[in-house]
Amino acid sequence: MKKARRLRAYLGIIDSPILHLRNPYIIAFWSVTFPGFGHLLLGKYYRGFLLVTWEFFINVHSKLNTAMTYSFMGNFELAKEVLNIRVLHMYIPVYIFCIWDSYRTTVDLNNEYILAERENAPIKKMNLKSYGVNYLDRRNPLMAIFWSLTIPSLGQIYQHRILQGFFTLLWAILIIYFSHFIEATHYLYLGDIKKSTSVLNIQWLMFFPSFYFFTVYDSYMNTVELNKLFKKEQKNYLKNHFQPSDFKIIKGEKVT
Repeated sequence: MKKARRLRAYLGIIDSPILHLRNPYIIAFWSVTFPGFGHLLLGKYYRGFLLVTWEFFINVHSKLNTAMTYSFMGNFELAKEVLNIRVLHMYIPVYIFCIWDSYRTTVDLNNEYILAERENAPIKKMNLKSYGVNYLDRRNPLMAIFWSLTIPSLGQIYQHRILQGFFTLLWAILIIYFSHFIEATHYLYLGDIKKSTSVLNIQWLMFFPSFYFFTVYDSYMNTVELNKLFKKEQKNYLKNHFQPSDFKIIKGEKVT
């Protein structure tokens, strides 16, 4: 049997990157909201980790989120004062590159997926090692959303995407800690709105919405695609092992 040139998925112990059709504009949109997110959706983990880390570093040191907040409030002079111009100009080319590269890579990977489907590339059902196990099974997309809503990264861990889950959890902890989100929520429960507002670090808090909703979208989308992959693997197994070799379908009828 001729070996397939391409893979449709790789079932690793710490992650499960897969090929599937993606909308290039959706991937580019997530790169607009947060550089690196588009690459994480594509399974380009190391590039995505590097770009996400760069976004945190350059944004914090340029005070971009703080300046944006003051701009939304109409205080443009204060926004200009807090910006670190020396660092800000390094932000622009990387930001544009993230959008362009994620769009370009999506188009390329879509083509690779189409060719892999035509080749009927094999799908691995299980990967068992002395230090772990990963396997394809059906998971509930709503459960992935639920766990991502509780703590970012749990949706990825639910899918056995340990590498991205650990990375997401690390940054989620840093965002919550440096933004003083838990403290602000505590004072809000007590009814002290003024104290709740004063303790917040707006620079770090502004990271939270895009980061939070990205993890929800990512966990839902990947659960759906992993379920599709599970069905394809099961279909191919049943076809190869139980379907008669002379089985044919012509216009919806079985011919033997």
